[in-house]
Amino acid sequence: MPESPLVRFELEGVAPAAGATEVVLSERPFLGYINLRGRPQDADFLRATEKTLGSALPVEPNTTAGNEDVGVLWLGPDEWLIVTPPNAQEALNEALERSLQDCFASVVDVSSANTTIAVSGLRAQELLAKGTSLDLHPRAFPVGRCAQTHFAHAGALICLWDPEPSFELMVRRSFADYLWQWLLAAARDMSVCVQAPGTGATPR
Repeated sequence: MPESPLVRFELEGVAPAAGATEVVLSERPFLGYINLRGRPQDADFLRATEKTLGSALPVEPNTTAGNEDVGVLWLGPDEWLIVTPPNAQEALNEALERSLQDCFASVVDVSSANTTIAVSGLRAQELLAKGTSLDLHPRAFPVGRCAQTHFAHAGALICLWDPEPSFELMVRRSFADYLWQWLLAAARDMSVCVQAPGTGATPR
C-alpha cells in the first residue's frame, strides 16, 4: 500500500480554535505526475499530445492548462508536468508513449517522487509570501499561473488554480515533512484549519 510522506502527522482534520478560518492546509497525496519533454515547434508533437491529453499544452512560460482529467504545467520551453488523479498516471503514460513514438519526445512517470500540499484561504498569499521572494499578488500571479522556485529553502512548483485563492505546492516527498512543519510554524499567528487529505484531480 502506498504511504503519504506526511502520514506521521495523521491529517485527520483540525479546526481552528476560534474565529474565522484564514488559512486551510491539506495534503493531496497519491496524485500522478508525468514529466513530458518535446519540441513545441513540432506540429505533430503538439497534435499528438493534445489528442491524448484532451488539452493543448501551455506554451506561454509559467502557465497551466488542463481539464477534469489532467492538469498540465509549463516547466520550460520544452518541458511540462502532467498531473493526474490517483492511479491514472500509468495508463496515460503508456498512451503518451504510443502517440509520441514517431516524435522526438520523452515521457517519464515521476509520481513516486512527489506530493502536493494545498494552501488556501484569505491569508494564503500572505503565508506563502513568508517563504518565497516570488510575487504572488494577483496582478503578478493570476489564476492559471505556475512557477518553479525556492520555497523556505526547498525546491517547489507553486501553482494557482482558482481565485479563492487556492495555491498548490508540488514538492519532492523528501521535503514534504519539512515544508509542512514550516507552514504550520509560519502560520502560528493565523487561524488555521488542517483538512483531511484530498485526492481529487488537481485540474480545474
